[in-house]
Amino acid sequence: MKKELLCCLLASWTAGALALAADDSAKSEAGAETKAAPAKEVSPEDLEAAFVKSMARVLFKGRWCTVEKGAMGEARDEQYEIVGAMKTGGDRWVINARIQYGTINLVAPVPVQVKWAGDTPVIVVDQFSLPGAGTYSARVMIYGDTYSGTWSAGDHGGLLHGVIAKQPAPGKAAR
Repeated sequence: MKKELLCCLLASWTAGALALAADDSAKSEAGAETKAAPAKEVSPEDLEAAFVKSMARVLFKGRWCTVEKGAMGEARDEQYEIVGAMKTGGDRWVINARIQYGTINLVAPVPVQVKWAGDTPVIVVDQFSLPGAGTYSARVMIYGDTYSGTWSAGDHGGLLHGVIAKQPAPGKAAR
């Protein structure tokens, strides 16, 4: 149980961000397709700046489950706070996540990669070791204010999904 919770926690830490949406072609009143105005080209720097902004003070709230022998296990609630993200070079990033587990309450840096599927960030964790808890990998896609992904810890793994909510700045009350 502890391993599954820590694995889910790791996968959720890596999660969160707002993706830019692309417009589909519009339909005219007669039902014939017309082309929408060309979408403005978004630079990698703009995508990364939006990712950093969207990863500041957010809460991931959702559910996770294990997958064993091709069957999904019981879904369990999860909730994790992402403090911020910083690019360290290339596709390498550090996501700072608040860890609250038992008497532990600290902000920990989690090394990740951020890959892009068009304008959609996918957070990649490969073989990240947590002393005493195992080694984990995860793939978490961020789209709008939602996240969805998979995680594994060698001999077990699972799925996760949820919503992303912006948190008020320290010292400010939520509206």
